[in-house]
Amino acid sequence: MKRRIGIDVGGTNTDAVLLEDARVVHAVKTPTTADVTSGVAEALRRLLQSAPQPGGASPAPSTRAIDAVMIGTTHFTNAVVQRRDLTRVAAIRIGLPSGASLEPFIDWPEDLAALVRGEVVMLEGGHEFDGRPLVPLDSAGLRAAARRIRAAGLTSVGVASVFSPLNSACELEAAAILREECPDVAVTMSHHLGRIGLLERENATLLNAALVGLARKTTRAFTDALIASGITAPLYLTQNDGTVMLASVAEAFPVYGFASGPTNSMRGAAFLSKLTDALVIDVGGTTTDIGSLRHGFPREANNVVEIGGVRTLFRMPDLLSIGLGGGSLVTGAPLAVGPRSVGYRLVEQGLVFGGGELTATDVAVAAGLIDLGDRQRVASLPADLVRSAVARMHAMIAEAVDRMKTDAGDEPLIAVGGGCFLVPEQIAGISEVVHVEHQAVANAVGAAIAQVSGEVDRIFQDLSRDEAIARARHLAEAQAASAGADPRTLTTVEVEDLPLAYLPGNSLRVRVRVVGEIA
Repeated sequence: MKRRIGIDVGGTNTDAVLLEDARVVHAVKTPTTADVTSGVAEALRRLLQSAPQPGGASPAPSTRAIDAVMIGTTHFTNAVVQRRDLTRVAAIRIGLPSGASLEPFIDWPEDLAALVRGEVVMLEGGHEFDGRPLVPLDSAGLRAAARRIRAAGLTSVGVASVFSPLNSACELEAAAILREECPDVAVTMSHHLGRIGLLERENATLLNAALVGLARKTTRAFTDALIASGITAPLYLTQNDGTVMLASVAEAFPVYGFASGPTNSMRGAAFLSKLTDALVIDVGGTTTDIGSLRHGFPREANNVVEIGGVRTLFRMPDLLSIGLGGGSLVTGAPLAVGPRSVGYRLVEQGLVFGGGELTATDVAVAAGLIDLGDRQRVASLPADLVRSAVARMHAMIAEAVDRMKTDAGDEPLIAVGGGCFLVPEQIAGISEVVHVEHQAVANAVGAAIAQVSGEVDRIFQDLSRDEAIARARHLAEAQAASAGADPRTLTTVEVEDLPLAYLPGNSLRVRVRVVGEIA
């Protein structure tokens, strides 16, 4: 029997669940704490104390019976959005003479760039779009820059080379030189993160480099929380594609944790509903996130995604967020619902809890959608206001769901999150609104069931289509196995191929993603 713990650390609550194989045994919800560690430790303590042992015995299970712990966190996204806990970064771009017109950080919000921008170095090197060298790498200039970086006391470097996803030789050589000259520096190479576009790939690289220090601090805090709880199981952090990475890997690639919260909710919704292709709506206290499941995983966004005002181009779930949640403020004359919300103060400020603010939850209680708090406190609300507010919320949800649909046919919609009582039972284009058990902690369930992935996005030349896809699949499987997946369980969940007529040698761009169970 496999026993896993899934934890989701949100801005308001820390949710934890215990799974035995494919069954949710127990779940708890505790307030998130400022230091992270004590909140996670408290969630683990409550979960283990109140959870049954295998076979139904009443005492708490032994911590040795836990096989793995998966944690999802919003810390890295919040750090960028809130401009805090970021490390100053040396940006090295390899691409002169062609890549000199727009410098690194050129399109960043000025307040964020001022916090992150350290040294900016632009050097000759890089490759053409067909993988041929543009000009030789300026190794001497790079070595001199590395010495300046060391003298400036910078501890994190982001390296981006022109067309490095096609040929990473310049970035690998640059990293080797940097580590020789600055042994303690953390180096982020762009070909590990982004796709072809230079500026957006470079932006993702620089964000990652700015977060490495916070990632080390956060993962060690999580590790300390596990040690304090007596758990010796390996620790994994969830990624934004619905899979997990070892904590040691997460320290090097914190940007892969962006949007992992909504992704965990979608994976949890798929697991709890047993549906692999459906729309998912996650209604929280402040916002509602809507996404699309394909083969049990979130559909990826194909366009540029902004993080804290910075344009990036790397794998992110295709999500639509609207300012509607259980804590959304409701006003009349004229009628307005959200986007302002009382958030985690709902239990203090909502009418049904004795407060003085009219929220979406109060309207839902008055309309009989949910029984919560003291219903008598909203009995005097005007019936027209209640009907109009409910209609407005239903219309907001229906419009958002329609915007996320890509198929003209009807699809099921899985409703999760603490505020999913706001979702109407009938929506145009939706075949069925599916409610599931443990829907309020679907995010933690999604973390607990996460698998390990491997992804390859490369251009192959002088191979047939089948040979190129097979080569890419082999590389993706090797990547997943090195990340901790059991090779016997690997399955392919996504294959894309695109002939490139403008390149020589029967060129084909292939992207393959595989997933497997933790070894």
